[in-house]
Amino acid sequence: MTRTELDAARITDPALRQSYQRCRTLNAQHGKTFFLATRLLAPDQRPGVHALYGFARRADDILDDFDERLGPAERAARLATLARQFNSGEADGDPVLAALLHTADSYRIPRELFDAFLASMRMDLSVTDYPDRAALDRYVYGSAEVIGLQLLPILGTTESTQDAAPYAAALGKAFQLTNFLRDVDEDLARDRVYLPADELAVFGVDRELLTWCRQHGRVEPRVRRALAAQHEITRQTYAFARCGIERLAPRSRPCVATALVLYSDILRRIEDNDFEVFGRRAVVGTRRRVRVGVEGLVRAWWARQGRKADPVRSSA
Repeated sequence: MTRTELDAARITDPALRQSYQRCRTLNAQHGKTFFLATRLLAPDQRPGVHALYGFARRADDILDDFDERLGPAERAARLATLARQFNSGEADGDPVLAALLHTADSYRIPRELFDAFLASMRMDLSVTDYPDRAALDRYVYGSAEVIGLQLLPILGTTESTQDAAPYAAALGKAFQLTNFLRDVDEDLARDRVYLPADELAVFGVDRELLTWCRQHGRVEPRVRRALAAQHEITRQTYAFARCGIERLAPRSRPCVATALVLYSDILRRIEDNDFEVFGRRAVVGTRRRVRVGVEGLVRAWWARQGRKADPVRSSA
């Protein structure tokens, strides 16, 4: 199937094909929900999406590798090297970067989107808390919204990219906000809190109380109320992003709709678990993922036949 995808994308250079294969493997291993959604894209679209994922994963690994021998200075140096290689257009034997550079050139993805992404990654080296929503939004723009914007040229739109951009950015943001809620425990282990401090304070919550919850493996009532408020903000972000699916090229809608359903399912699981995010990770069960995936496959096949279908009607 990989050969079919690379042939469809007209990627013929043997070394470049191996680079894209590496990105695909990373996606399959580490981004299971995202990878499932990419299977709904047309074959020629998939390599580029895998390349974007591979690059994001590479930067994330630099930041979150638990190797204690890697201090902030070493991590910063590795990020700087990655940025320098990207900006020079030279992969220097890095297969992930080779695929990313080829994708960025092929689809004319604005380079400033990658600069913004790397800027947010650098923030993770020194910023551990966010005082308010504006500060968090600045980080989220580079860490998540630009991912949606990078994908737009690959997905295609029915109108101008500018008109579709706010919705694509919102979907990336919704995914990231979902991660923040799901991973409060894991992020604290890395000394990070990705929730606005002033909004938590309204409920009497601070880092000290969150740490207490982590140490005791349970959610204190004030924390539960604070997380519920963050949950509502995320739910509203999904609602806005959903309105943009019809602005995508028809063949791309089933993929994005499926990703939206599966990720919003994670949000729903957090609520179903009564916001018990310490010592318990919200996941979407295999049966549910298969069901939503099969429905998406049907819609994707239908769209490729040039027929209209409702991409957001699902078993949500």
